[in-house]
Amino acid sequence: MHRRTLPDAPAARLSKGGTWRLCMGRVLRKRCPQCGVGKLFRTTFRLAERCDHCGLVYRRAPGAQTGSMYVCAAVTELFAAFLVVLVLLFTNWSPALAMSIGIPIVLAFSYAFLPYSMAAWVGTDYLTDVGNREWWAQLRVPGDPVSRQEPRES
Repeated sequence: MHRRTLPDAPAARLSKGGTWRLCMGRVLRKRCPQCGVGKLFRTTFRLAERCDHCGLVYRRAPGAQTGSMYVCAAVTELFAAFLVVLVLLFTNWSPALAMSIGIPIVLAFSYAFLPYSMAAWVGTDYLTDVGNREWWAQLRVPGDPVSRQEPRES
């Protein structure tokens, strides 16, 4: 099967670790993993459909972000367990007081962490596509030419 490939760009000279760091640095700043310019989110918790700069589609299939919710839930549970240990070791609070203080803190952490979990999931999905040499996924560094993806018709 013939695959379309794009010409080599400066990003092709990055090592695998450099590619990972560049991509994850971009998504943790809530920017497009491919070009680093477009925004990942329309609002705080709503992922944009595609990059407004290079056209990369962020969510290509229904349920594509389900993994990010699992990651967020797991990290939130670890944070809650850490908080419980801190309360047990360093306070003499009653269970009611500990829960009345701890639950809002854990909920706030979960809400604050969710966009980063979603962004990291988009970056991981994108890096998988780059590793599989998908034609639409080619990491760009400053100075690379930008060619927009054509929207897919469904």
